[in-house]
Amino acid sequence: MQTKKLLIERIEKSLDSIRPHLITDGGNIEVIDVVDNVVQVKLLGACGTCPMSDMTMKAGVELSIKNAIPEILGVETVN
Repeated sequence: MQTKKLLIERIEKSLDSIRPHLITDGGNIEVIDVVDNVVQVKLLGACGTCPMSDMTMKAGVELSIKNAIPEILGVETVN
C-alpha cells in the first residue's frame, strides 16, 4: 500500500493535463485530501462559481484522475 503523500503526488500529476485549461478560464483546482480512495478537491477562482463546474468535475477532473489511478473511486468537491 502506498503512502497518502505518494498517492496525492500521483493525483497532482494526473491533473497536469487539465490544469492549463482551468487556469486559462481563470480557475484552478487544489487537492485537499484522499479519504477511502475518494479524492477531495477544491475548485479555485472562476471554477468555484462556474455553472459548468459539475461537468468539469465529471468529464475532466474525475475522468483524468480515474484513468491515471484506477484505485480511485471518485472525486468530490469540498468548500
